[in-house]
Amino acid sequence: MSHFRISVSLLVAAASLGSTGCHSHDDNPIGKPITISVPLGLPPLSVPKDNPVTAESIALGRKLFYDTRLSRDNTVSCGSCHEPNKDFTDGHAVSSGAGGTLGLRNAPTVLNAAYLPVQFWDGRAASLEDQSGSPMQNALEMDQNHMLTVFRINADPEYRILAQNTFGSPTLNLTRVEKAIASFERTLLSGDSPFDRYQYGGDKSALSPSQIRGLAVFQDPARGNCATCHTIGDHSAIFTDGKFHNIGVGVNDEGVIVDKGRFDLTGNPSDMGAFRTPTLRNVALTPPYMHDGSEKTLKEVIDFYAGKGNSNPNLDPEMQKIHLSDQDRKDLVEFLKSLTGTKPQHAGPPPSPRSAVNQ
Repeated sequence: MSHFRISVSLLVAAASLGSTGCHSHDDNPIGKPITISVPLGLPPLSVPKDNPVTAESIALGRKLFYDTRLSRDNTVSCGSCHEPNKDFTDGHAVSSGAGGTLGLRNAPTVLNAAYLPVQFWDGRAASLEDQSGSPMQNALEMDQNHMLTVFRINADPEYRILAQNTFGSPTLNLTRVEKAIASFERTLLSGDSPFDRYQYGGDKSALSPSQIRGLAVFQDPARGNCATCHTIGDHSAIFTDGKFHNIGVGVNDEGVIVDKGRFDLTGNPSDMGAFRTPTLRNVALTPPYMHDGSEKTLKEVIDFYAGKGNSNPNLDPEMQKIHLSDQDRKDLVEFLKSLTGTKPQHAGPPPSPRSAVNQ
């Protein structure tokens, strides 16, 4: 009977906190803010004032990231689609959700997502905090009501201790969950690649002759024209302009755009079939490619661009037919391999995780 009273009280608390969370100063982490070390090649990391990164919030977020209790049937966590051993992708064309339901798009890497101006392929989330709550309730992903998610994790004494340490009270709401996951995700940085050591570290032996030629092709508007969207700065590079482009992916044989992308959010005709430019960091380790996972290898991606993609009325003007020799294509692939950077530490599931059980 006492367990029943506790469960009811927790459910009432979850309801009072609201399924969408309550934004207040009480939802800000209380610990000492820490500075996340940024590897060579990445710009300074911006952190929201209302969500300072603390050791406690990272620990809480890490546990939540890998907890399958955030899904309806205890089978899916954030880490299911963003696996650390696959550079925080899942290796599938589209991801599977609770009950084995197939999603609609390829899972992009979470590595360096902290630098993106918006999240998801269509940019529907303005921050990591906004992004982290969406998959939990999405019917094709975790498929669980936010209120039930909050109730289930509050019933776990370990979470109540982590909540107390992180926020100064033993109860979690959705806002606190989102902030903690976002704090953990901000630690998932990868840089210090051979390219970075060559470009920013002054080590001209870091790239092979083929990779150096590939870099030249990458930056040449008349050949690769890649750097137009996958930008390289003077002091750092995240290899994305953060903008949305229709590159002719997802167009069927009749020239019809299967996935409308950004257009579904904005209703702007210029956004029809447009998707956010993905980062190219660690790209050699994260196949398949494109928002629909339609390209299986880096060579296929380069051949696709060389052919100007699939024609459609909304094709981005930057999608011009480019002239690449066989050697150019081989060198480009080798250059893209040079973007494989260091792995973030303490990024996998927490040590000795508790078994996920029904609550």
